[in-house]
Amino acid sequence: MTATDPKLAQKQAAAKAALSYIEDGMILGVGTGSTVNCLIELLPKVHLKGAVASSQVTEDKLKALGIEIYDLNQVGVLDLYIDGADEIDAHGNMIKGGGGALTREKIVAAASKRFICMVDDSKIVDKLGRFPVAIEVLPQARSYVARELVAMGGDPVYREGFVTDYGNVILDTYDLDITDAAKMEAVLNNIVGVVCHGVFSAQSAHLMLKAGDQGVQTVKF
Repeated sequence: MTATDPKLAQKQAAAKAALSYIEDGMILGVGTGSTVNCLIELLPKVHLKGAVASSQVTEDKLKALGIEIYDLNQVGVLDLYIDGADEIDAHGNMIKGGGGALTREKIVAAASKRFICMVDDSKIVDKLGRFPVAIEVLPQARSYVARELVAMGGDPVYREGFVTDYGNVILDTYDLDITDAAKMEAVLNNIVGVVCHGVFSAQSAHLMLKAGDQGVQTVKF
């Protein structure tokens, strides 16, 4: 993300708004992506005990600021997880995983009491699915899972040259009908060989910080 990014100011505004939800001494769940990077830059302003990172990229950025990293197994339930989204609807359902960190993101979200999603207004949609659903797949199952996705009406595209933090591959899948996000999440979960995917319904956001030209709006779900 560069200074020429037209959405940079909005992302920075959303990140600044998120700071008010972080309490001193907290172990914070920290997501991954361009908006989260804006938040990470601001974290030295608060007094964290440490953080649980949702990706190796985020972990490296936090370590560079001197923030102690905790393994989720060490801390159990987190009070707060803050992340962005590729798409989010009026109910807090999301598509995430454009950066390939969806599995760790979903794990940390599931282990957190509260999930705050920071977005610029371009990420708001009436219906999920314009952005492809990233599906993390065991390498051996890639062709099988792709055939299952095609049978569902999807158009899976292998993300060449990319390996997840867990050593798996990604199928970016277009044209899935996500009219019912919870149903689609369950269907994808049941495909053998799928490790995780980017439809977040069971782990939907509790609160959205939506940044636009008029400032940041807080939306509770």
